[in-house]
Amino acid sequence: MEEQKSGRKTRVGRVLSNKMDKTVVVVVERLIHHPQYHKFIRRQNKFKAHDAQNACRVGDRVIIEESRPISKDKRWVVVQVLDKAVI
Repeated sequence: MEEQKSGRKTRVGRVLSNKMDKTVVVVVERLIHHPQYHKFIRRQNKFKAHDAQNACRVGDRVIIEESRPISKDKRWVVVQVLDKAVI
């Protein structure tokens, strides 16, 4: 991968939907520790990301990077596809 541009956040997630043109919905999961019950809870966030080549399919693992606002909801860009989904 190329050198990181300073100040831009990156996330690794899974493609949840690719029904829009040049846009994918990426779900990013993280584990948090509950302070009282000492259990790990799975939390997730959904991000709309720009996919210029329409290369991503549902189930792919991708790296997304923060960018300028592209539309009302899109502020992320797909940088790299890590794993292709097995069909």
